[in-house]
Amino acid sequence: MAALARAEMTLLGRTKATLFAALFVPLVLPFSLRSTVDQMDLDGTGLSVGSVILPSAIGFSLLFAVYSSLVSVYAARREELVLKRLRTGELRDTEILAGAALPSVAIGLVQSVVLSVACIALLDAGAPRAPHYAVLGLLLGLVMWPALAAVTSSFSKSVEGAQVAAMPLVIVSMIGSGFVPLEVMPDRLASVVELLPLTPVVTLIRGGWAGHLSAYDALGAVATGVAWTVLALFAVRRWFRWEPRR
Repeated sequence: MAALARAEMTLLGRTKATLFAALFVPLVLPFSLRSTVDQMDLDGTGLSVGSVILPSAIGFSLLFAVYSSLVSVYAARREELVLKRLRTGELRDTEILAGAALPSVAIGLVQSVVLSVACIALLDAGAPRAPHYAVLGLLLGLVMWPALAAVTSSFSKSVEGAQVAAMPLVIVSMIGSGFVPLEVMPDRLASVVELLPLTPVVTLIRGGWAGHLSAYDALGAVATGVAWTVLALFAVRRWFRWEPRR
């Protein structure tokens, strides 16, 4: 798995477009939309500008550095018959997929740390009041989104088609689980948005930073995230394609 991860990191460095999207978009996008957050009415929510932007920035890192890049990786390795050849060796299926995902997961983890430090320094986000929730949310996202990427890549016939297949979930997650906290949404809309796969991750990280998340709400977010993860893992076992689609 370590050798496979090193090979994937080398190949990722050679794919300039994917590398740019993975490294720079999550770092630039959140801060470019700060003016939108400044206009939100956060009175009575217990949130600040920093505690709104920081979880969303980490969420964007999961979308672009982990999910979007891995959709392309899995599709490319499948079309190049790399996955098929790897299955003839000693690695199990889970280890093949995990090894290919390790570089993107590592980038997402490092970006999350960098974004946290930047938000603390530049946006006065402060230290997390319930760090265990923030860590739990990040770990949940780092497991869930590679699995969702593997599922998405199964429904594309090429690398280009994989990027198109990934866009609906990216757009819906950015709009529904991005900058707008559930606390400022209408109740009916919030009840729908909280079922999106990125929402429990952002909720746990935001609650961990602001310290206002109750145990009941945290349990609900964890349950939603685990449900998405289990569903994605089941879909991978059931529908993931190891050979090119013809």
